[in-house]
Amino acid sequence: MQARFNNKVAFVTGGGSGIGEATAKRLAVEGATVIICGRRQAPLDNVVAAITSAGGKAFAVQADVSNEAAFVSAIETTAKVHGGLDIMVNNAMAFSYGSITDTSTEEWHSNFTTSVDGTFWGTRTAMRLMQEKGGSIVNISSICGELGTPMMSGYSASKAAVVNFSRAAAAEGAAQNIRVNVVVPAVVETPATAGMLSDEGMLNNTNRLIPMGRVGRSEELASAIAFLASDDASYITGASLPVDGGRACVLVTALD
Repeated sequence: MQARFNNKVAFVTGGGSGIGEATAKRLAVEGATVIICGRRQAPLDNVVAAITSAGGKAFAVQADVSNEAAFVSAIETTAKVHGGLDIMVNNAMAFSYGSITDTSTEEWHSNFTTSVDGTFWGTRTAMRLMQEKGGSIVNISSICGELGTPMMSGYSASKAAVVNFSRAAAAEGAAQNIRVNVVVPAVVETPATAGMLSDEGMLNNTNRLIPMGRVGRSEELASAIAFLASDDASYITGASLPVDGGRACVLVTALD
């Protein structure tokens, strides 16, 4: 595998499992020093152990992305300790589930604190740190932000906000060679979806909605994130890359 990230420092939120874990491992195997951030220490330590045992460089920072002071401090400390910041991956998310009529204002806001506020704080801090030598920021949205999703109105709205915020950030950062892009997954095999996908009927129905006939794997999302973070994407900014097996490109799929 290429060593596209030698001498690069990367910060990945939600790095203790799922897409964040896979991304941290992918960046590390390509040479990056990876700092993973999350609310729980034990999963972070497990990922760091896996990366270091494979010969990579990784460190864990326990911080809640929905806590501005703690999150910003974690990023700034990372840059001080490791000599800068080259790659920022805003992957952490939170969501509530329920009909609009049953959703409280508190539940509505809970979708935005991590996904939108956290992405804003992470992007703003990274842009400040990257002003002198540039860098790459990859924000993670969702197909729910592209298409209407019943029972997930707050999450869908928050992920739509991530896309348009990232376009504005890309326009502002371009002059300093700070690229900002978005990866847009559909259903991916992660701990967050394990319960749903363990139901055979639900899994089959989900697969039938995807032209490629299956849900995604975290490693596939990590590959797309790594591409956008790398110099292979040096002239790409403000883009939203679907990594969804074709789900967003069809109105319906053929049914048996």
